[in-house]
Amino acid sequence: MSTSTSSDEILHEVTNGVAIATLNRPKALNALNTNMAFCAGGDVKQVAQRAMAGDTQAGSDFFQTEYLLDHLIHTLRKPHVALIDGITFGGGAGVSVHGTFRVATERTLFAMPECAIGLYPDVGGSFYLPRLPGGTGLYMALSGARLKGADVKHATLATHYLPSALLPELEAAIQGLGHGASKQSIGELLDSFQARTQVPAGELAAQRRDIDAAFVGRKSVEEVYAALEQHANQTWARGVLHLICKGSPTSQKVTFEQLRRGAALPNLAQCLSMENRMVHNVLLNPRSDFVEGVRAMLIDRCNKPQWNPATLAEVTDEYVHSFFERPAGIPDLNLPTHGSAKL
Repeated sequence: MSTSTSSDEILHEVTNGVAIATLNRPKALNALNTNMAFCAGGDVKQVAQRAMAGDTQAGSDFFQTEYLLDHLIHTLRKPHVALIDGITFGGGAGVSVHGTFRVATERTLFAMPECAIGLYPDVGGSFYLPRLPGGTGLYMALSGARLKGADVKHATLATHYLPSALLPELEAAIQGLGHGASKQSIGELLDSFQARTQVPAGELAAQRRDIDAAFVGRKSVEEVYAALEQHANQTWARGVLHLICKGSPTSQKVTFEQLRRGAALPNLAQCLSMENRMVHNVLLNPRSDFVEGVRAMLIDRCNKPQWNPATLAEVTDEYVHSFFERPAGIPDLNLPTHGSAKL
């Protein structure tokens, strides 16, 4: 058995050929940093603070390492099981949804809230969000809506749902399979645990008709707004509009275009390469809303970011498309579509 100490930011052990990694940064809600290289989202506050001081290289290193890790998990030859037992925002999604199996529990809370801090749903969001059922992905991306455990399973973000009380037994059972356990044997084990519990109905299934009516087939963010304003279920629609309006107008339009492009890209590697271009355009752009969003929402916590531009009408198509161009001097990630990338 191999173990780590309780002060480490990642606790890891290997038992019977099964490696277990546990995030151990609870005071920061297990936010990702480059030491952890693995949660409640990426540590964007640290990145933004460095950017305020004129250091964009720290952000570049952070995001590139994060994207490489997401790709590494996606291309692992060994089965990967993510136990999504808690708050899973942003970067936490990247180290879970791209793995072989994802297990949600009643304690899971999943969201991609990047528009609220002037960013966009990265860590492969351009790949998996447009591939969720109906309008679910665009709804989550623009509104930052928080899904509870059962809905994470119904949205296909999780492959399985279990009560958190069963997780220790599940871990022991996976360890019991031993070194070299196949994807099929682990899948059958997870299915046997799933058969012992009923997945709650959740809220998403009841909302799908409303979500699809507002988000499916829309050709712009403005069309989404219009659909919500004219929606038959005004109580629900007003709540969603309230969430969307909190986000940066630029982020809303860039996110819409990101998911449109991501739906047409054939694999995660190309989506992450696109997101790498996008994030560098954010870091290098003095007009970017990212630093302002993090300041208002996570540092000063005034919750009143001053977005620039301040309205959707002021965000031009030319400005949106500029986020997808490769910045001078910044190479593409050029990740392989198969096999493993190196961190």
